[in-house]
Amino acid sequence: MITQSMVQPSSLIPVGMNIVPLGNVFLFHLTDDLQDRLENLLDRKKADALTNEQIAELEGIIELSCIFTLINAQIAEKAAWCPLKPENLSENNSRIK
Repeated sequence: MITQSMVQPSSLIPVGMNIVPLGNVFLFHLTDDLQDRLENLLDRKKADALTNEQIAELEGIIELSCIFTLINAQIAEKAAWCPLKPENLSENNSRIK
């Protein structure tokens, strides 16, 4: 097993977390600055131009994003109304027609 270094996702929360209202629930998102940093690091990764420190930072941001996705999925599942539920999607489609 290969051990990798990663910036701890918890260290990114104070500067990298937004709580965004969506209907009657609140979801976790990366801040615009952290999202921009993620995209920049991903572009550098595609160009094979990341330092070891940047790789660790990228892994930490990706892990934080995955954590937010899991939390948001649980919040959406518990919500009385979720825009991603199939029955709500069909309601939206019928209004569009």
